[in-house]
Amino acid sequence: MPELPEVETSRRGIEPHIVDSTVSRIVVRERRLRWPIARDVDRNLPGQAISSVSRRAKYLLINTPAGSAILHLGMSGSVSIVDRDAPAGIHDHFDIEFDSGLMLRFRDPRRFGSLHWSRDPASHRLLRDLGPEPLGCEFDGNYLWRMSRGRRVSVKQFIMNANIVVGVGNIYASESLYLAGIHPRRAAGRIAAHRYEVLADAIREVLGKAIRAGGTTLRDFYGGDGEAGYFKQQLEAYDREDEPCRRCNEPIAAIVQGQRSTYYCKRCQT
Repeated sequence: MPELPEVETSRRGIEPHIVDSTVSRIVVRERRLRWPIARDVDRNLPGQAISSVSRRAKYLLINTPAGSAILHLGMSGSVSIVDRDAPAGIHDHFDIEFDSGLMLRFRDPRRFGSLHWSRDPASHRLLRDLGPEPLGCEFDGNYLWRMSRGRRVSVKQFIMNANIVVGVGNIYASESLYLAGIHPRRAAGRIAAHRYEVLADAIREVLGKAIRAGGTTLRDFYGGDGEAGYFKQQLEAYDREDEPCRRCNEPIAAIVQGQRSTYYCKRCQT
């Protein structure tokens, strides 16, 4: 499933190709995504000039003076920039065509993605209750410590809660906790402030490295090649069960938390 680094890779890939272009039309072949594509997208997006492409959590925002198209990649979605006459495949569900002769194509075999229109995206129901961006100035260890007080949930589930902080998906949660030396089962409310400072720094470091590597699940969304991201080669804990810890040589352990696999070192993480 595309996470924050993969979505940020997508944003950086498509933005140079569509900013300052005008939408000539949108072609919807399949409206039945996670939520049906509403007709207000068809009515409002054509004729608009693209001012920027931004990201909020795992959502891409294609911004215009009149509002924003909000795009979620779902579990298997991807975007690519192709020529206007490029033939569509069976899983290519919509195209946004531009006056430049290019178009943004959305492909999603599992149809868990979505597309919405909003004149005020910050107040949209999908975005308004989200926590801060982990790479933004509102996020730090003191914020995590304050939000964790009285919480019995495990620290891993705590940092994966998008109402607490966005974008820390399963892979990046395991990696961040490993880097910070914190056991994933520890109760969030029983972790000291100074350890949350270390964890916040670890989250920023892991996500930053993943973005620079083009993500873990996909290297290049706008190219649509579907190859594995370079960050997979840098994973310290995730998907390394029984392999030696690179710090102490203890075998990496695996448990299940919230129906998701967690990887950690029994010796280094306390």
